Amino acid sequence: MTLLQTLQARFEAHPERHPGLAWQTVAARLDAQPGVLSALAWMEQTGGEPDVLGLPQSEELLYCDCSKETPAGRRSLCYDEAALKKRAKNPPADSAVRQAQAQGIALMSRAQYDALQTVGEFDCKTSSWISTPESVRSLGGALFCERRYGMVFTFHNGADSYYSVRGWRGVLRL
Repeated sequence: MTLLQTLQARFEAHPERHPGLAWQTVAARLDAQPGVLSALAWMEQTGGEPDVLGLPQSEELLYCDCSKETPAGRRSLCYDEAALKKRAKNPPADSAVRQAQAQGIALMSRAQYDALQTVGEFDCKTSSWISTPESVRSLGGALFCERRYGMVFTFHNGADSYYSVRGWRGVLRL
């Protein structure tokens, strides 16, 4: 199955993620921006299961990681490059922000993460780094989210921390 066929099948299997949106609209945007296909392919290869998340009152289409748990190919990472450099002993292989930037993808914001959680239950066993305000990052921290006990929680941790169950979810704008 080709990437476009996979994306279309996922889109059609989950209409609750993008009510009232037709695949033809998405396909036209993808045709107009062929450069995004490599980022979508990377999201798919790393286990993100990207799909369109329809946001109310927005002309913009967002492809985001809709895998049940944080993408398996993007775990055990600290938050950003500064945190990676700080981690001299037992450093992780990479950082979430650096991976995202290298692929032309953004980390989900808190609002985007909350929007994703309205169409399903995600990160019930894992957690995902989210875009962190500079006011928190400048103090050495970073934010992550997860769903437990039927609720979505936002937590903080040192940006240089990394865990086998923490990764990141990305957003690609069309």
